[in-house]
Amino acid sequence: MNAMDLERAKVHEADACLVLANKYCPDPDAEDAANIMRVISIKNYSDDIRVIIQLMQYHNKAYLLNIPSWDWKQGDDVICLAELKLGFIAQSCLAPGFSTMMANLFAMRSFKTSPDMAAWQNDYLQGTGCEMYTETLSPTFTGMTFSQASELCFVKLKLLLLAIEVKPEDGGDPKISINPRRSKLPTNTVGFFIAQSAEEVKRAWFYCKACHEDVKDENLIKKCKCKHLMTFRKGVRAIQLVGKTMANKTGATPATPFSAALSKPLLNIKNSVMAKEENGSKPVMNGRLVPIGPNGLVDETYGGYHISYEVKKLMPTNKPADQQKNGKMEVGIADDQAKDFDFAKTEMKYDSTGMFHWTPARSIEDCILDRNQAAMTVLNGHVVVCLFADPDSPLIGLRNLVMPLRASNFHYHELKHVVIVGAVDYLRREWKTLQNLPKISVLNGSPLSRADLRAVNVNLCDMCVILSAKVPSNDDPTLADKEAILASLNIKAMTFGDIITNIESMGDSKDALNNMGDTTVKRPGPIYGTNVPMITELVNDSNVQFLDQDDDDDPDTELYLTQPFACGTAFAVSVLDSLMSTTYFNQNALTLIRSLITGGATPELEIILAEGAGLRGGYSTPDTLSHRDRCRVGQISLSDGPLATFGEGRKYQDLFVASLRNYGMLCIGLYRLRDAALTTVDATSKRYVITNPPFDFGLLPTDQVYVLLPFERKQSRFSFSETEV
Repeated sequence: MNAMDLERAKVHEADACLVLANKYCPDPDAEDAANIMRVISIKNYSDDIRVIIQLMQYHNKAYLLNIPSWDWKQGDDVICLAELKLGFIAQSCLAPGFSTMMANLFAMRSFKTSPDMAAWQNDYLQGTGCEMYTETLSPTFTGMTFSQASELCFVKLKLLLLAIEVKPEDGGDPKISINPRRSKLPTNTVGFFIAQSAEEVKRAWFYCKACHEDVKDENLIKKCKCKHLMTFRKGVRAIQLVGKTMANKTGATPATPFSAALSKPLLNIKNSVMAKEENGSKPVMNGRLVPIGPNGLVDETYGGYHISYEVKKLMPTNKPADQQKNGKMEVGIADDQAKDFDFAKTEMKYDSTGMFHWTPARSIEDCILDRNQAAMTVLNGHVVVCLFADPDSPLIGLRNLVMPLRASNFHYHELKHVVIVGAVDYLRREWKTLQNLPKISVLNGSPLSRADLRAVNVNLCDMCVILSAKVPSNDDPTLADKEAILASLNIKAMTFGDIITNIESMGDSKDALNNMGDTTVKRPGPIYGTNVPMITELVNDSNVQFLDQDDDDDPDTELYLTQPFACGTAFAVSVLDSLMSTTYFNQNALTLIRSLITGGATPELEIILAEGAGLRGGYSTPDTLSHRDRCRVGQISLSDGPLATFGEGRKYQDLFVASLRNYGMLCIGLYRLRDAALTTVDATSKRYVITNPPFDFGLLPTDQVYVLLPFERKQSRFSFSETEV
C-alpha cells in the first residue's frame, strides 16, 4: 500500500506480482477488499505490471474489473478459491476422484516410486508427477482431426493431448477447445498436454513424419534436419508479425476523440457495437477507456460507455453497408427471435449465454422439504450436500458447486438432483444465487442427524459432499474441521440394510415428488455407510488423519500422499496454492482448468454475474444452442457395457485408441480398487486415482475410466455408446 515500499521492492522492474490471501481469516470479504486495495495500489504505482491475485469469494471478482489498468489479456489473473474449490468438488460428484487428479496436475512435483511401497501407492505416485504443458504442434499434424492428432501423440510420442488453442477466423481472441470434434488442425496449433516433463512435450514439436515414422523409441524423436521443420517456426513468426502490422495499418477502427465520444454517445455506442460484431472481438472485461494515442480510444469501449448485455442484444448485427451489399437487411438478435419464436409458447431452458440450464426464479419455500416429504420422495442417483453453517456465517458461494452440475452439455434428464441438508436461515442468504438453477431441494435439518440423512436416502446418492461455512476459531486449528469430520464418521458408521426393502416397495408410488430423483434406474444402495461415496472439505490439512480410521497415515504426511486424498474422498483449499505458480508460468493452464472445472463459465457470463442480478434466462437460438456442443468429464466402468472387453487383461493403450476412434471419448486416467482381489479379510472397496497411466498399463474388469465425453444430441441413458463417430 506504500509507494516507498513498492519502490524498495523494485515492483516496476518485476516480471509479476503475486497477491496471496489468508485462507484462514475470520472475515473473507474484508480479506478480499484489502487485497483488491493492494492491487489498486500496485497498479497505481506501475500500471503495466502483471498481477495474479488470490480471492476468497466469487462475488468479489467483479470489483477487479473496475480497476482501470486491470487487463486479463496482458496476463493479469485472479484465482478465486471458492469458485475453484467448489468446482473441483462438483466435478467429483460426476466422476469421483477427479478433484484429486486435477489438483495433482497443477502441483509441480516429481515422483519417486519405491519397492518398499504398496503397488497402489506407486501407481498413484507416478500420476502425481504429471503436469500440464503447452507446446506448438509440428507441421506433420496440420490438417489432422483432433482425434487423429491425439491418437498419434499417445501411441507414437507417449503424450496425452487434451486440448488445442483455436484462433477464430474473424481475428477474435483465441479459445481453448477441449477434445473438439470435426475441426481440422491449422498450422502452428498450440496443444495442451499432460506429461511428466517439458522435455517430453518437445517431441510434439520435433515429430516429423518423414524422419520419425519408423522410430519405435519415443526418446529418439529429436530435432531432425528437414529444412521445412527448421524454418517453420521462424516463418510463422514472421508471418504473424507482418499480419499484426497490416492489421494495425488497415483493420483498426479510427480512433475517436474523447470529447466527440461523449457528445454523441448513442451514435458511438451503435457504431462501436456494430464494429465489435463484425470483428468478432469480445467485450472488454472491465468496460474501461484505454487510450491508444494522445486523444485516441480502442474500439472496444463502446464510445466511452460500458453498456449492458441487454442493450448489446438489441443492436444490429451488421453494418448498413454490409447489409446493402448482401442485398438483404439483417436483423439484430432480438428481431430475429421475434420473427422465429412465439414468445408466449417458447420456454426459456438455458441462461442467456447458453452454457447452463436455467429455470424461472423460485422462492426457497417452494424447495424446502420436511423429513416426511423427503422420505416419501424416491431420491436416487442424487447429490447430498451436508452443510454446516451459522445464520451469520460468511457466504461460501454454493452457486459455484451447483452450476457445474447444471452445465448445458448435459441433457435435462441427466442432471443430478441436489439436496442440501442444513440450516435454512443460512441458505436464505445464499438462495438469491441458486433460485434460477433447476432440481434443487433443501431439507431444514442437521447433517449430524441420522434421521435426516436417511430421509434423503444418503445411501442411494451418487455423492455426499460435506462442507462447512463456519469461521474456524484461532484457538486450535485441529478443531476447525470438527463438524465435517464428525459428519463423515457418522455416515460411515450407519447401516442401511433395514430400509432397502422399504425403498424398493415404495418404487411404484405415484407421488408428485417422485420426479425429483432419477428413478429410471433403480439400484440397491450400499448396506454399510463406509461404502457411501463421499468427499469432505477440510480447512486444515493435518485433520485428514481423522477421516480414515483404518489407514496408517503418519500425521506429518503431506496431504497429497495421504490415503483419503489419493482416493478422492478429501479436499483441502491449500492444494490451490500451487495454482499461483502454475498460472505464472503458463496462463493458459488456468484457463483450461477453469473451463474444465466450472462447466463452461465465460468472460461474458462473468460480466453478467458482476451486475449482481444473477443468471438470466435466454431464448434458444442456433448460436446459444451451439454452446452445448462441448465435452464434459465422465466416468465409464469396464465391468459392463461396450468397453467391458478391455477389462479382461488388455492394455491401457488399446482402451485409449478404441474409445477415441469409436466414441470420441478421451481417456485421461483410471479409478482403481485399492485391493483388486477382494478376498483378504482386511480388503476394502476404496479406490484410488491413477493419472494418465503408461501405455502398457494392464487393465482390470473392476477399473473405472476417467474420460472427456463429447456432447451428443441424442438422448440416451448409456449415451457414450451412441456418440456420433
